[in-house]
Amino acid sequence: MPTEPLVSVVLVNYKGAEDTITCLRSLGELDWPADQLELIVVDNDSGGDDVDRIRREVPGAVVIEAGENSGFAGGCNTGVRHARGEVVGFINNDARPDPQWVRAAVDVLQRDRSVASVASKVLDWEGTHIDYVDGSLTWFGMGYKREVERPDSGEWETPRDVLFGTGAAMFVRKDVYETVGGFDERFFMFYEDVDLGWRLNLLGWRVRYVPDSIAFHKHHASMNKFGSYRETFLLERNALFSMIKNYGDDALSRTLAPALMLAISRAAERGEIDPGALDLKRSPGGDDIGEMSVPKVTMAGVLAIADAATDVAGLWADRARLQEQRTRNDLELAPLFRQAIEPAFPLARYLKAHGELVESFGIADLFATRRRILVITGDPLAAKMAGPAMRAWAIAEHLSDEHDVRLVSTSGASISDPRFQVSAVGVPDQLKPHEAWADIIVFQGFAMAAAPWLVRSQKIIVCDIYDPMHLEQLEQTRGQEGGQRTRDVANTTTVLNQQLSRGDFFLCASEKQRHFWLGQMAAVGRLNPATYDADSSMSKLLAVVPFGLSSVAPRRTRPAIKGVVPGIAETDKVVLWAGGVYNWFDPLTLVRAIDQLRQRRPDVRMFFLGMRNPNPHVPEMRMAAATRELSDSLGLTGKHVFFNEEWVDFRDRENYLLDADVGVSTHFEHVETTFSFRTRMLDYLWAQLPIVATGGDTFGDLISAQGLGVTVPEQDVDALAAGLERTLYDEPFAAACRDAVDRVRNDYAWERALSPLLEFCRAPRRAPDLAGANGKDLEAVVQGRLIDTSYEPNLRGDLGLIREYLQQGGPRELGRRVAGRVRKNVRDGVARFR
Repeated sequence: MPTEPLVSVVLVNYKGAEDTITCLRSLGELDWPADQLELIVVDNDSGGDDVDRIRREVPGAVVIEAGENSGFAGGCNTGVRHARGEVVGFINNDARPDPQWVRAAVDVLQRDRSVASVASKVLDWEGTHIDYVDGSLTWFGMGYKREVERPDSGEWETPRDVLFGTGAAMFVRKDVYETVGGFDERFFMFYEDVDLGWRLNLLGWRVRYVPDSIAFHKHHASMNKFGSYRETFLLERNALFSMIKNYGDDALSRTLAPALMLAISRAAERGEIDPGALDLKRSPGGDDIGEMSVPKVTMAGVLAIADAATDVAGLWADRARLQEQRTRNDLELAPLFRQAIEPAFPLARYLKAHGELVESFGIADLFATRRRILVITGDPLAAKMAGPAMRAWAIAEHLSDEHDVRLVSTSGASISDPRFQVSAVGVPDQLKPHEAWADIIVFQGFAMAAAPWLVRSQKIIVCDIYDPMHLEQLEQTRGQEGGQRTRDVANTTTVLNQQLSRGDFFLCASEKQRHFWLGQMAAVGRLNPATYDADSSMSKLLAVVPFGLSSVAPRRTRPAIKGVVPGIAETDKVVLWAGGVYNWFDPLTLVRAIDQLRQRRPDVRMFFLGMRNPNPHVPEMRMAAATRELSDSLGLTGKHVFFNEEWVDFRDRENYLLDADVGVSTHFEHVETTFSFRTRMLDYLWAQLPIVATGGDTFGDLISAQGLGVTVPEQDVDALAAGLERTLYDEPFAAACRDAVDRVRNDYAWERALSPLLEFCRAPRRAPDLAGANGKDLEAVVQGRLIDTSYEPNLRGDLGLIREYLQQGGPRELGRRVAGRVRKNVRDGVARFR
């Protein structure tokens, strides 16, 4: 079975045989197996010898005679009906593809099932200037290309989600295309691609711009056969079609009337017609003349509105079906419009009308999606960053594409980024100006407990609970004397319960974690009729946002381990431990496995990337010391096991990853393992490294299911040594693992991992059970839900206190006393863990 799917490429020909033949011949130069490529030409009743010429010059192409001119939309739909491929590529007959045009697009479609369509990068015929790198849409339904005719400077080389691709060069999954109805044939040509992309997006699919999928376009060769006023007619009419079909009820009611007025204003201005020509006050006289001369370009706009009105019933029926099926609202899609308030035409009176209509009808409010977002982390923001800081940085980075972002650390900041503001605060009250500025607050760790006034904040609160800190505390505090361990775990649990009681939206790292957190949220009362009735799946309250990785592959800028670290040669095999060494990990079994493996494979080297956490508040773990001691006792240190004491710079870690042959992670099986998400293991995916890991957690399941490497039982030295040997020295197996990693890694790109948060921030909302509550009400709700886990039970004494409080003031006094006790315990816990 071929690994490449069958791709059907559809071209529509109308009196353009020369261009079509040129395009078909260029398709023969694609980096794609010829037997997995189907070429389909739909001839729209060209007449003459077009069909015969195409069949004669390119006998491998399937030529379908449509029997009529059904336009680009109808021709493409005819081609898809005859296509056998699971992926369909559309390309204008006056375009030609780059050799990687198909492969770059199909790679994305194969890796990410949420992407239904790939928008190619389109350049002019010479390949020097932009034709398409993004799809923008005005509020009145007209698609446009802001970057058209700009030099291709390399500025548009980052993949991104777009509202629509250009029909000049794009791809779509055939099954999805057929399910959503393909191109709307009422459009004939122009904006059928806008309508399709808009439709896909609102139905929950993604359209992805892939800059490595390139085509070159002559641009509008087919329209040169007609007058420009016909193009104007189609553009004006089809813009109305797309608005009526795709806008939600509120947006359509707000935009349709001003869009119609604006269309008439454009029509008059294009033809230099005075809008007051028939006004009695401004233009009296001439009433005996029953005719006036009107240019066709003006009539094109007027007749476009009249023609749109001839099929209102059909449009409205399609709209009803589409709106019933939509899964994303207009506010969520608004950022994909890019600059929706763009007037698009530099005509003086038209520009004045546009400005007044936008203001009078409140059009800008429909696209006011740029929020002010505060991201808080407790970790230092520096060249050397641990997982929480890396995650907060990625959140700030990707939110800054659409919003104004401030990233604040409570432990220091020494790096910056031009895309968002980076700063640090020394005491919790220094967060208050940032809280006042923000619309949305995203935080992790102990921020709310350290600044308890955040509970009363009227801002939207997003709690990033990807790290179950109380489960870590069970292991991290092992060995503490007296009741301190119990108090530490209980205080951390109370801190988390406070977050779970107040947050409007929550982020966790895996489905396993999600089940765990749903249980704890139920315990604090967040699974209630209000949240359940709003969304019975609870996905609008708690979403899976795993750790992510860059969609840009790592690039070597220098050697970092091999031939650099004394004792490691360029030809040695390097096993890399990419994260910290914490108590819940099991590096001891790993060191013993290296000791066993080096007896038969003397070139094996084990490299620990960082032993000391860059966060000064995180003490060195006893496991780190034990690992060094074991390595020293076995005579491995500096010979087969190497410790990098300080963590490497965040932007330099790719060099270390690219010098490794295998990534490794070993841990003990306990409750922390069950619900953990080994964040730094994503670096192994990023660098396309085979992985050897202990099974039993989310990543272990992924490795086994996808063939990313080898999973082994806990504390099994023999199995671990064998797994390392196989991935290091069995090259066919290692190559298969690397191929599997390559298939999986895009699933964890930050753009995709963060998509639930990105969508939430486009349309933020107070949690249904907190809606309408003011600051004091919010605090009361939280305290009423909070479970006090931080004191040792004294049943007789507690019952006595309950009776006393009830006698003093009834249930209200009891609630007040309990809330005060919980607050004291939370403060005590924060003081210890800051």
